[in-house]
Amino acid sequence: TGPMSLVCLGNLLRITLSAEYFEDKYLSLFVIDQSGTAWELDEAMAAQCGYAVTYTTWRSIEFRASALSCHSHLEKDVFTVTIQIKASHTPDMSNATTHLKSASCRYGPWRPRELICESNYMEVSVRREVPQTIKDFIQDESEDWALVFPEAMAEEASVWQIVFHQPEEKRALLVSNAWSAGYGFNTTDSRVLLRVPYTAAQVQLVKVGVLLLAQQAARLCRSNQMPSLQDQGITFSVLRSNTFYKYQWVILMLDTSVACPVDGVDYTNKTITWTVPKYIPPLSAGVTSFKDVLVEAGVDLRKLSAKEMASRKYVLLNELKAITMKIPIGAEGGYYKTSVSNGQLGVKYTINLFLEHQWEDNKWRLTKHTIIKEIETLFEQTEVAITHNLNLSVRLMNVTVGTFLPDVELVNLTIEGITVAVPEAVQHGYLIHRTSYANGSKAYVMEVPLDAPSVRKEYLREDMRAYTLNVTLTFITYPSRETFVIPVNVLSAVKDAVLPSARGFCDGRNLHLVITHGNVDQNWLPFISDWHLTQEAAQKYNYILRDNGTHLAISVPFLSPHVSYEGFHTSAIKASFYLTLKDGITLAHRGDFSVSCIFSPSELIQCLPNGTVIITAIKLVGGEDLDTALLVLRDRQCKPSLVTEKTATFKFNVNACGTSRKFNSTTMTYENEVLYFRPGNDTPIYQLKLLCSYAVKQNADVRYESKNPPPSIKPGFGCLALSLKLFKEKSYSEPYQESEYPVVKYLREALYFEVELLQPKDARLDLNLDDCWATSSQSQDSLPQWHILIHGCENNKDSYRAVFHQVNYSLRVKFPQHFKRFEVRMFSFVQDTSLLQE
Repeated sequence: TGPMSLVCLGNLLRITLSAEYFEDKYLSLFVIDQSGTAWELDEAMAAQCGYAVTYTTWRSIEFRASALSCHSHLEKDVFTVTIQIKASHTPDMSNATTHLKSASCRYGPWRPRELICESNYMEVSVRREVPQTIKDFIQDESEDWALVFPEAMAEEASVWQIVFHQPEEKRALLVSNAWSAGYGFNTTDSRVLLRVPYTAAQVQLVKVGVLLLAQQAARLCRSNQMPSLQDQGITFSVLRSNTFYKYQWVILMLDTSVACPVDGVDYTNKTITWTVPKYIPPLSAGVTSFKDVLVEAGVDLRKLSAKEMASRKYVLLNELKAITMKIPIGAEGGYYKTSVSNGQLGVKYTINLFLEHQWEDNKWRLTKHTIIKEIETLFEQTEVAITHNLNLSVRLMNVTVGTFLPDVELVNLTIEGITVAVPEAVQHGYLIHRTSYANGSKAYVMEVPLDAPSVRKEYLREDMRAYTLNVTLTFITYPSRETFVIPVNVLSAVKDAVLPSARGFCDGRNLHLVITHGNVDQNWLPFISDWHLTQEAAQKYNYILRDNGTHLAISVPFLSPHVSYEGFHTSAIKASFYLTLKDGITLAHRGDFSVSCIFSPSELIQCLPNGTVIITAIKLVGGEDLDTALLVLRDRQCKPSLVTEKTATFKFNVNACGTSRKFNSTTMTYENEVLYFRPGNDTPIYQLKLLCSYAVKQNADVRYESKNPPPSIKPGFGCLALSLKLFKEKSYSEPYQESEYPVVKYLREALYFEVELLQPKDARLDLNLDDCWATSSQSQDSLPQWHILIHGCENNKDSYRAVFHQVNYSLRVKFPQHFKRFEVRMFSFVQDTSLLQE
């Protein structure tokens, strides 16, 4: 419990630093010597002094120390190691907290020779024997013998040298020089220790053979053949060395050779097989007899009984020439850790085995060989599960990514090309939390609103919409700090689509189609057949196209090239306008809308008081091959003055173009026809009859004279219905709506006014403006006032006089004499030099 825990394991000590206390922190490890000095631990020092530091998938840290490490305090059969850990949240180790741990372990008795194969060093310690005289030993100069390692100066005049045996030479080093080369050396009253990093220059790689597999040996026996050794190529790191101790005239020579296996691991059928030869030649020089004493094994330096091994399905085979351990991949005692290979996510199974082999021989009597072997399986690619569900009550998309092993951490997200750290993701609408499971694994859950900007919405069909979340997650592994990415692409279909709806109406002059937007048509575009209806295109045909975000409104005149016409009974025309909405990206068809209205044919005819007749003939549905330019009146010399694809407009006098007339007591009626003949055929296939009737009140009204009588005006009283409108442009095509007031204009910017006589609709009436003035308030009687028109004329005192505009006949203007249009420049009321405002 707490930040650190201690375990004593023979001549090794293990301290575990808990992930709970040290997770997400930067650490520095120190060992404390007997004087209280702290020595910071690095890789070189660890290998030289007998320390090993390893990380587990749980992000715990294991610190192991040899009983004879550089800074151990050895007293009788108890060795003590003190470590210091500094932990900080920043790499510069500022504001670090310090933890001190002193651990003591009891160990004994010592064997004559003890060998340790750690993950980063080899160690041999031997008992000092009775000195023997070496006749051919060549003594170095006395000053060389004096430069020895301080720990070897326990007795006055005692000196040490190490001789390394290599195939090409023997090399002798003083202990001090060996220390500088990275070797560790220590002595006690009864033992001498040599520690060798695997990377030392004098270390050799040696192949050691083992016996054939049992199945092959049995087959050889059945065929009366004797079993033989076959070199299967198990590689050992070997250091052959002798350590010499000089005391006065006596030289003590110790064999300090050491050998550790570096391979011998095989992976077959989901099983790890670890083979270690029993007979290791570099450790058995001069040996003539060999006898097994003990073979024990375990995990994490904890010895396992036969029963415990069986429960974990471990197999320990103590064969004639080799010791073999078989571990099922994934078995208890090991753990999986995350691995990344070429950007792909995978796992490796890791187990920290140890083997203790004791044997007797005629040279050393008893040897204890402890091998610590961290075995890691080959990379195995894994797939990451991504699941999602919807919480429609709160419109949330829940996406679960994982599970992952504990050594994985989510560090950032890439949303629409922008990389954000996990804490910042909430600013983009992403709420992320981690879910932990009982076995230590974890998953990450993202809660994303369906209406988040990064969630793409797409109409599917009927009432269905597709919500697509596309985000890339970046993870990091500890302690290796490898990174990998998981793309998350999740699609959810939701029944929440609201399709656009439409209503249509006509006002006698235009067809209006108003489409109410739904929630799926933000990127849909209006088309008339295959023609994209843009603002520029609409202006070309005097169409009005408006979109305020909630509604799309289209207004087209009754006589327009995109309006289709068909006969309706015998006295009416059905005019229809069709609009299609298409997907703005794929141009896929999304919906059709239309408005149809019944018009009287009289809408096509204008009978002016001066005897001029204007008639517009239209092409009906079914007459697509009709050429409107070939339409004529009864007098085939009378051709249209204006031709479009669907219409032909004629303008003529009632006394021309073959027009006939009829009289009765009250009216005079003029008749003509618009006709279409196929070439070479005198029978018309298109016939549109027109009638213009004029009221006859008295004989004088219908007399034909060479001179018209002078007009006379009689004063009278009555009710007139008038309207005053402000238009946006000089074309007088679009007035300001009530919702657009008040209208903001700059000084001297043009204002376009139109006055219309609404009632009575009498063609004999002319509208004349007498007086027009502006006030600074809504009251027409308030002061100050400024006259724009006086007695129907511009105010000659105005710096920018009003300008009258001519009114011409159009579909909206049937009686131009009932309209007056004029233009006024924007001005403000001032008094002295101050602007008057209310």
